[in-house]
Amino acid sequence: MTEQLKKLNKDILPIAQWLPHDRVPWVIAGPCSAESAEQVLATARGLAKSPHVKAFRAGIWKPRTRPNSFEGIGEAGLDWLSRVKAETGLLTATEVANKTHVERCLEHGVDILWIGARTTVSPFAVQEIADALRGADIPVLVKNPINAELGLWVGAIERLYDAGIRKLGAIHRGFSTYVEMQFRNDPKWQIPIELKRLLPDLPLICDPSHISGSRQFIEPLSQMALDLGIQGLIIESHIDPDRALSDAKQQVTPEDLCRMLERLRVRDTTITDRDIKRQIARLRAEISQVDAKIIQDLAERMKWVEEIGRLKQEHSIPVLQINRWENLLEDHIAKAQKTGLDTDFIKALFELIHAQAVKRQL
Repeated sequence: MTEQLKKLNKDILPIAQWLPHDRVPWVIAGPCSAESAEQVLATARGLAKSPHVKAFRAGIWKPRTRPNSFEGIGEAGLDWLSRVKAETGLLTATEVANKTHVERCLEHGVDILWIGARTTVSPFAVQEIADALRGADIPVLVKNPINAELGLWVGAIERLYDAGIRKLGAIHRGFSTYVEMQFRNDPKWQIPIELKRLLPDLPLICDPSHISGSRQFIEPLSQMALDLGIQGLIIESHIDPDRALSDAKQQVTPEDLCRMLERLRVRDTTITDRDIKRQIARLRAEISQVDAKIIQDLAERMKWVEEIGRLKQEHSIPVLQINRWENLLEDHIAKAQKTGLDTDFIKALFELIHAQAVKRQL
């Protein structure tokens, strides 16, 4: 960890100081978009019945992929958020994407801001928001960028920290992919896990609505986040999801959400049973031995790769032999299927190994 990250991690204020909660998961919930005062208030009333829900979220300005679609109600919706807080006592949260959004939210007393995935990708936009927030004492959450780049995520957090923001958090909402898959966005759990390794004191929140893209997957994804030690969730909820003006498929009713939150299981992070501790320690020792062998085998493989590279150079043979690589990958995937290993994992693993092998031969 760099000195900058160490300082940032040390200075981040605990989430309990700005979002008090007495149970896990603690939840920020509400509609994808604020559509009307009636819709906003009715949704908030339903959500306030859950002891897990601590803040109400609603999109006021919506960055949409295509023009001529609903891009948010605009500033009028901020008054509705104020009414939600006055009636239910829930804190309020919304997304900001530029200086004007920040100024309007501060004027209307919005409690929590977040930066969306489409904005996190732009250092210019994040810096504009950070400059507008300079001197403000407000929590700011940063969604991961739409592309799987940890540096952009960390960089956005650093820009806000440099502007004096200490109430910081990160939202994992998955990453865009051109490959058709079960979910709308690829979770790539290894990236938020690495963020947590770099900044262990940074509150991490999971957004199962945007990862899933479909309400049927919100509960299992929420449980998976809890099993990984993520204690906060941000979930989209609407009184009439099928008629929502944006992201209808991934929203749930307040009643369904309240019931779902009671079904989620929170596992104890500490292992108290001595026998279980010994068993886990023994298994981890076995895994460590296998890991050491994998590293040794990879080193051995690269030694032979370099020898092949030397021969190719001596005889003017191109480094990349695409037919050989395709056949090799196909063979690896076939062997993986026979052993019960996930073929996507094996494909990704050997693509990394092959890329390193090519690099060694250049």
